[in-house]
Amino acid sequence: MKKFGIIGNPLGHSFSPGYFNEKFGNEGIDAVYEKYALQSITDLQAVIDYTPDLCGFNVTIPYKEKVMTYLDNISPEARAIGAVNVVKVTEKDGKKYLVGYNSDVIGFTRSIQPLIEPHHTKALVLGTGGASKAVVYALYKMGIETLLVSRYKKDNTIQYEQIDEELLKEYTVVVNSTPCGMAPHFDECPPLPYQFLTSRHLLFDLIYNPDETLFLKKGREQGAVTKNGLEMLLLQAEGAWEIWNS
Repeated sequence: MKKFGIIGNPLGHSFSPGYFNEKFGNEGIDAVYEKYALQSITDLQAVIDYTPDLCGFNVTIPYKEKVMTYLDNISPEARAIGAVNVVKVTEKDGKKYLVGYNSDVIGFTRSIQPLIEPHHTKALVLGTGGASKAVVYALYKMGIETLLVSRYKKDNTIQYEQIDEELLKEYTVVVNSTPCGMAPHFDECPPLPYQFLTSRHLLFDLIYNPDETLFLKKGREQGAVTKNGLEMLLLQAEGAWEIWNS
């Protein structure tokens, strides 16, 4: 039986085990998907050594960047982003050979692409964490210029208080890559001047619980096109499956 899994910590609310084990059952695939809650990234070697049938695994917080030093090869996309969330495990010269990929790019691109209009040439990306790196890379590949927004002063970013009507006329795509508004914090949203949003705007939230965050609700009320992160999550999972079977 083939084995797949996820490394990270904590893994209590991880989406992947339920998704993949249901998929394996429904499609008659002889495989199992397990959780590997690592106390430290150094524990990864033990998982590799003692799981001979391991064919691949997902990587989540806090190891998307730390895992990279343990890999034999990294895809150009994952290297450019600086984060890995999928690892394919094969044999090479009698040893396990680990290659890292980033399927967040696949999921985000396939999810947002159908909503992109010709006037969507610039995007504000809220947040500067690991998720934002995949978003910026995906938008860059789509030919969309990005500007990072942070609560703190950092290089190559602006702060929320700098977002005004003029800026929003120019930046008609807004992507939330922060956890702001995620359950149970339903009454929170990024501090934007929502009154300046219009039907020309596209708001995308990586959060999928709740279905409609306050960020998306405020955008919808101004006529903006909105989308949550559920389809992205499903598409990145399918992207991982494609990678493991390629």
